[in-house]
Amino acid sequence: MRSLTAHEALIYVMVITSASDRDMTDDELARIGLVTRSWPVFVDFDEGKLIAIAKDCQKLLHDGKSLDGILERARKAIPERLHDTAYALAMEVASVDLEMRMEEVRIMQRLRQHLTLDDETADAIERASKARHRMLT
Repeated sequence: MRSLTAHEALIYVMVITSASDRDMTDDELARIGLVTRSWPVFVDFDEGKLIAIAKDCQKLLHDGKSLDGILERARKAIPERLHDTAYALAMEVASVDLEMRMEEVRIMQRLRQHLTLDDETADAIERASKARHRMLT
């Protein structure tokens, strides 16, 4: 099995987060597209590859591949200096609907472990993401 690129791994993290409750909503998919078009980490990413990468990740998940194995594969492809960015990407997707289902909470905990993020960093990312998604109404 070939290694993932850093971009592929970051997209895998978002897809896994979105698929954690077995329901990838249109809002979550739209957010993944928005992120890949607007976040600096994706500045040199070929957006035309997004759907194929997302489908590859979904296929691995549906084929019964180990979630921890997929997360570990992604971790290896993401430079350590971007581990907090990967977590922020996952939170961006998880907080779109302003509620974290138990499945999403578990995925975020596993992702936090794989990326070896300390609690303060992860908590700050979570709070910032939730704050960005709040609305007046």
